[in-house]
Amino acid sequence: MDSILSPNYNPELCLLDSRSSCSWFPIFRKSFTVHFGGLGKSGFAVRSSTSVMGSREDYSKPKIVTGDYGYVLEDVPHLTDYLPHLPTYPNPLQDNPAYSVVKQYFVHVDDTVPQKIVVHKDSPRGVHFRRAGPRQKVYFESDEVHACIVTCGGLCPGLNTVIRELVCGLYHMYGVKRVLGIDGGYRGFYARNTIPLTPKVVNDIHKRGGTILGTSRGGHDTVKIVDSIQDRGINQVYIIGGDGTQKGASVIFEEVRRRGLKVAVVGIPKTIDNDIPVIDKSFGFDTAVEEAQRAINAAHVEAESIENGIGLVKLMGRYSGFIAMHATLASRDVDCCLIPESPFYLEGEGGLFEYIEKRLKEHGHMVIVIAEGAGQELLSESIRTMTKQDASGNKLLQDVGLWLSQSIKDYFSKRKKMTINLKYIDPTYMIRAIPSNASDNVYCTLLAQSAVHGAMAGYTGYTSGLVNGRQTYIPFYRIIEKQHQVVITDRMWARLLSSTHQPSFLSAKDIMEDKIEESLKEKQEGGQTYQLLDNGNCRSEVLLKEEVTSQ
Repeated sequence: MDSILSPNYNPELCLLDSRSSCSWFPIFRKSFTVHFGGLGKSGFAVRSSTSVMGSREDYSKPKIVTGDYGYVLEDVPHLTDYLPHLPTYPNPLQDNPAYSVVKQYFVHVDDTVPQKIVVHKDSPRGVHFRRAGPRQKVYFESDEVHACIVTCGGLCPGLNTVIRELVCGLYHMYGVKRVLGIDGGYRGFYARNTIPLTPKVVNDIHKRGGTILGTSRGGHDTVKIVDSIQDRGINQVYIIGGDGTQKGASVIFEEVRRRGLKVAVVGIPKTIDNDIPVIDKSFGFDTAVEEAQRAINAAHVEAESIENGIGLVKLMGRYSGFIAMHATLASRDVDCCLIPESPFYLEGEGGLFEYIEKRLKEHGHMVIVIAEGAGQELLSESIRTMTKQDASGNKLLQDVGLWLSQSIKDYFSKRKKMTINLKYIDPTYMIRAIPSNASDNVYCTLLAQSAVHGAMAGYTGYTSGLVNGRQTYIPFYRIIEKQHQVVITDRMWARLLSSTHQPSFLSAKDIMEDKIEESLKEKQEGGQTYQLLDNGNCRSEVLLKEEVTSQ
């Protein structure tokens, strides 16, 4: 080995080409301009905080690639990272008549999608993700593939559409005939029967709500699940679920990689709350907002039909108030929207009760929308300190809708001696148990087909998601690192306040603190010097463009 090393060899600089027969290997040049083989760009550098690139330990680290003008690619793992000698095959789509008329159908290996498209003129290019879509070469033969699909967590409109499009995408695009449905969530891998899935079986399931595979919370036993995958000869796993489910998928991927199995583990993000980060939105969200209009319309009719009528609607939103905010904006009949991200108080100057009284005196009725996670800190101390959790580990919230309803009634009857007529409507589970609407059906199709293209191309350990209107492959750690929440210093929340005319219920100090926090977050994500990624057990430093010249 020593005979081929340049005298200026630096072991920390290497060529990354995750699509070649060997993922990580050193490149030796007199000037240490570093290349990323997949992108064909110069000036990329990757440094691990614990070891030299090229060693097996590095495969558990995020694949971060940096380049010109602050470019950062957060790449996804590939089967060749730990199985370097896998053969490739021509993509069957080349002979598929449905795609013969499509020019440049295959996604170029250089294509990436920026996380942010609005930047200042002096801003770095920022974080990019690998663009989704079919590649010219695949790492699975059609008759080799044995895929499985599992749905976990709560229901969401569009689950059946995703299942259908996964099955049909595998069958019609790649000629895959063996697809199993795992019954009843994660525990179905080792505790229940499987369901053979064919295009005929799933033909019209997109017209139904729920999931034909069944679902459950919890039940994640990594060893049992991977044992089942291995015993059944499964080599593509499609996991549909929220942040907790995606965490489980990440652990499954790590165990599959540890065992050295040729198994692609793919996530498809599902949350009706729209609280998964990075992606533009989650499937089923538009349908949920649309269905929430029915409840809001009913509340409005009830409220305006009687003197001092109040319509109170509770919507989903454990930690994120996106459904409540968007449903309020879409309705234009709502006078007050309360979400977890914006604290409020009941009594005193500027409080909710004062606003309700003012609104009733001026207009004779009002409509209030509250997210299920809002106002939890206002519940009585004895209730709020309860620490019960569901099977997924989520804290069980108290019914803030019932509490607020009773609080409003007590305040106006006992203190104001004012007669009100309040109607409380809780459509929480109604909005998630329906079939997806037209736009969500199209979105589910794109997510499912992108997931299939990625798995066939050998990518693994990623989530298929929409970023800035483009389908991408996002590493698991970015999906599970935090929750997406409403930014109350953003224009969208200002639009809501303009629509409802409600007070912000925030002090000037609260607003300033939120702005400072958001500003700091923007600077940290900009990556001017070092960006530190910490995902539990994996931690890496990212160097932005750094050309090292030997003297």
